[in-house]
Amino acid sequence: TLSLQALVNQQRILAVDAIRCPATIILRSRRASLCSLSHAQKNRVAGGPGLEDFLPNAQRPPARLRLPDWLKREIPAGGQFAKMQRSLRQLKLHTVCEEARCPNIGECWSGEAATATIMLMGDTCTRACRFCSVKTSLKPPPLDPMEPANTAKAVAGWSGHYVVLTSVDRDDLADGGAGHIGATVSEILRLRPDMLVECLVPDFRGRPDCMETVVLSGPQVLAHNLETVESLQRLVRDPKATYRQSLDALSHAKRCRPDVVTKSSLMLGLGETDDEILKAMEDLRSVGVEALTLGQYVQPTKRHLKVRDYVTPEAFKSWEERGKAMGFLYVASGPLVRSSYKAGEYYLAAVVRQKRGD
Repeated sequence: TLSLQALVNQQRILAVDAIRCPATIILRSRRASLCSLSHAQKNRVAGGPGLEDFLPNAQRPPARLRLPDWLKREIPAGGQFAKMQRSLRQLKLHTVCEEARCPNIGECWSGEAATATIMLMGDTCTRACRFCSVKTSLKPPPLDPMEPANTAKAVAGWSGHYVVLTSVDRDDLADGGAGHIGATVSEILRLRPDMLVECLVPDFRGRPDCMETVVLSGPQVLAHNLETVESLQRLVRDPKATYRQSLDALSHAKRCRPDVVTKSSLMLGLGETDDEILKAMEDLRSVGVEALTLGQYVQPTKRHLKVRDYVTPEAFKSWEERGKAMGFLYVASGPLVRSSYKAGEYYLAAVVRQKRGD
């Protein structure tokens, strides 16, 4: 046992430590608390939040689901893949393929018709949706004034005839970045009049004038993603986004330019019901949406929402058939389908040309 003098000396040392660095005591306390956690509790801390963590009195699901075989893809590699990567780096361009950790990047960036989905306005978003791995900040870096020209230069060198432009949300800008997106579309069509351009855009906080700026710049396909069913909107998306606001954005794009193909996307596997999926599809058709993609949500990191269930390829096929029966001109539905997916570009291009009478 310690003598009385030893105890006094120990207390003096702790007091001096606290004066010199108050965080010392707090740090020791936190370490002690962490050491007292059980093995199961430590695993839960490391596992990240799940959808149920945002629901009061929700039943907690079992351990993290294992990735099924149909969602496993090879690690991307190859000469064309590396060439595409170098080209984008040299022009200081970002892609949603990399930022969103798309599982199809190896397929889309390889082969003679290699293509990428360019992500405009930087790599930092002003929103923080719980499914998305893109960086977030209330004050992202300023726009690159050379980005429209650099994007057009990169796209002009591709052998394909279809390009997808997407962007981060930029609520910090007066027009949400609509003018920047429109300038990029115009520059691409100036260099490549034969190019079909798809724009996957934000909701611009519901401002019709911003949507008009993009639509009137000339894209043949205008996409905005509903992302999930109505009941899960506030849990999955940033609070600035709403179900009705997204539907209104798509509706206004169609009214502004009836010839433009409007498109949207839904993620499955977040706990939605079949009736809710069907209702979302009906709502999209009611505002004139003609193209729809449905894909499996995959948790990008442990910090994001957990997958509630893995939808089978057979179930996705069923949703594709139901979508076509509802009147969608184009439906892509599968575990690996994403809103911008190379395999779907050929079909969308055919739809555009059919509408134009080519």
